[in-house]
Amino acid sequence: MGVTERELTSPWEGVVAAPAGGSDIGVLVLAGSSGRIERERARIFARHGFAALAIRWFGGPGQPQGICEVPLETFVLAVDFLRRSGARRIGILGTSKGAEAALLTAVHDRRVDVAIALSPTSRVWCNIGPGRDGALRPYRSSWTWRGRPLPFVPMDDRWTAAESDKGPSAIRPWYELSERTYAHLLEAATIPVETARADLLLVASGDDAMWPSLPFAHQLVRRRMSAAATVRLIACDDAGHRPRLPDEGPAPASPHFEYGGTPEADALLGKAAWPHVLGALRGGSPPDTSGDREPDVCGDSERPRRARRLP
Repeated sequence: MGVTERELTSPWEGVVAAPAGGSDIGVLVLAGSSGRIERERARIFARHGFAALAIRWFGGPGQPQGICEVPLETFVLAVDFLRRSGARRIGILGTSKGAEAALLTAVHDRRVDVAIALSPTSRVWCNIGPGRDGALRPYRSSWTWRGRPLPFVPMDDRWTAAESDKGPSAIRPWYELSERTYAHLLEAATIPVETARADLLLVASGDDAMWPSLPFAHQLVRRRMSAAATVRLIACDDAGHRPRLPDEGPAPASPHFEYGGTPEADALLGKAAWPHVLGALRGGSPPDTSGDREPDVCGDSERPRRARRLP
């Protein structure tokens, strides 16, 4: 399938990739705390028939330098762009902090038809990096809506990494400690996904070393099910924080962070999730999966590990 591609410089840096014949399905593609523009991921979606918009949502001109009080209107504006470009169905796919943004945008903008959250959180967390004032502390919300910061969970700075200072760190225990320390703030900071009109697709991993995305995903599922709202979870015990979709190579190693999983498990989780991602964006009716189980997709014959799906 032929693909067209156009660079954007305003109102944000980004790229829009689309089939040569256009598409009436648009997907906003969001990176996590890397801050990059997910160009290759946008191209993959375009090759599968979607108009894909990937943007830099912090760290660019006129934006906060870190994930600090980022206006959710940033993503609403992207929905506007896709609608003006002819999309009648809108999806948002985000990873990690991008998944947090995707879920929150779906809560606040009822034009979003499906939110796909890879390695999600169930709560609003504090800033990662500086705000417009250049300050890292005191902790502030990652997000604002209509000029007001959203309630958030701060980090407990008493935590120290167990690994050597010279090596990459697994910071999941930092998030788990912060949840215990600030337990009284969790409910206010919870993302109210039960109020979103959008369908939700969650992709999470048991060996996520950045934050506990699989427990977070189960919390999101429970909130959706409490409102009889649509949700699906694709999960794997042995994958890490960065599931890889088909046609994506292994994610590069980081000198700073441990992400968990293995390249093989991350790829297998992405492969298992991919048909559900495509189906969710296209708006197909999901099969009735009540009581059934997903086949093993992330294990081997010596130690089977089961991927799980909740309808």
